[in-house]
Amino acid sequence: MEPVNGGSVQIQNENGCRKLPNFLQSVNMKYVKLGYHYLITHLFKLCLVPLMAVLITEISRLTPDDYHQIWLHLQYNLVAFILLSALAVFGTTVFIMTRPRSVYLVDYSCYLPQASLQVPYKKFMDHSALIDDFNESSLEFQRKILERSGLGEETYLPDGLHCVPPRTTMAAAREEAEQVMFGCLDKLFENTKINPKDIGVLVVNCSLFNPTPSLSAMIVNKYKLRGNVKSFNLGGMGCSAGVISIDLAKDMLQVHRNTYAVVVSTENITQNWYFGNKKAMLIPNCLFRVGGTAVLLSNKASDRRRSKYKMVHTVRTHKGADEKAFNCVYQEQDDNGKTGVSLSKDLMAIAGETLKANITTLGPLVLPISEQILFFVTLVWKKLFNAKLKPYIPDFKLAFDHFCIHAGGRAVIDELEKNLQLSLTHVEASRMTLHRFGNTSSSSIWYELAYIEAKGRMKKGNRVWQIAFGSGFKCNSAVWVALHNVKPSVSSPWEHCIDRYPVKLDF
Repeated sequence: MEPVNGGSVQIQNENGCRKLPNFLQSVNMKYVKLGYHYLITHLFKLCLVPLMAVLITEISRLTPDDYHQIWLHLQYNLVAFILLSALAVFGTTVFIMTRPRSVYLVDYSCYLPQASLQVPYKKFMDHSALIDDFNESSLEFQRKILERSGLGEETYLPDGLHCVPPRTTMAAAREEAEQVMFGCLDKLFENTKINPKDIGVLVVNCSLFNPTPSLSAMIVNKYKLRGNVKSFNLGGMGCSAGVISIDLAKDMLQVHRNTYAVVVSTENITQNWYFGNKKAMLIPNCLFRVGGTAVLLSNKASDRRRSKYKMVHTVRTHKGADEKAFNCVYQEQDDNGKTGVSLSKDLMAIAGETLKANITTLGPLVLPISEQILFFVTLVWKKLFNAKLKPYIPDFKLAFDHFCIHAGGRAVIDELEKNLQLSLTHVEASRMTLHRFGNTSSSSIWYELAYIEAKGRMKKGNRVWQIAFGSGFKCNSAVWVALHNVKPSVSSPWEHCIDRYPVKLDF
């Protein structure tokens, strides 16, 4: 074995020579890019250093007579000096009064169902076999989906679906909603010591269960919220509705001063289980599980010290104008009148296009200038010279420390890991959340954030990117920055099992 070509290595064997990759060159290129990134990012500071040095040198040369002349000059131009000072004060006041109010995430709570609601594979299949609606082909299809889904043996289904035959009444659905929402809120109010009457804004999202009175009204009634609370109930917006609710709460906190907003994200499974044999509508049965979260936001400056995160950006992308995107996640009845949610074969391709549109907007807001220059230069070069050049994919790992990718399924996580060139550690929270809790719809990104906290990985200044996809078709992003080293909340959903994770997944 001997080095050739300045670092490549050849291995001599019976069949001749085989050249290995030039690992040294790869490492060098990595550091070249890293050096470029730091140079461009800190270019302004680097240019400022000699300027400040010159300024300090000039000031140090001033004599007492020079200072006296400056003072006399100000006295002769007193009116102009006063006007300029007043203008500066006025401009500063306008800036302070009109700038967006900071929104803080004080704390959040994720629902942890009781152990009796766990549904191992065998129990799931045994119960499905006892339901006359499913034929052998459907049962075999569900078994295969389960095995490849990435879900573990400890996910949860509501009490009504543990019954044989399943209890899918309105009362059972209300019972599920109350257990999840009130379970989250009880813990949130206990941990934060907030009086429910101090809540000024309430946003609830649940896609498929929208009774009358609404879910938000159920919360107002339970906790006796004040009469002028601004309450909203979002329905039919899919798994990305959690970020939509956060965005709505943020906008409300820009209007209403000195108040709190609570966002409750959940999904209801009891009345939305599919009892038919259309395979495209059977997939949600295998993926969706019980879950929910309650998030407390504040625009009070006094809450900054005790808050976990500060909101940086929210970006929403809607592809509903496109027919394929609109129909790719669609609630309908099959030929036998059984209601369910159908997932299109084009779902992953549409999700990719929607993500592309979302990060096109998000990128300029979060990416360092070094990445934006590379992207722009590549784009211009391709347009001007029509070169067969692959589009440059910005390195979002330079913008974010942690990624909370909606745990919609193994394919979703795999696709984002590949397209964004993420490491196994970056997608660990998403994979483990899918394994432990399944697809909990709009609340999944909060279980993932809780996982990162439980692992002790969230440090002061770390940036988190929450990415969610939903029917319509939508891709929504929320960006947060940690205000200090974040510890897991009391009664975290990972409290009793974090030491077992990450687990090895075999697909």
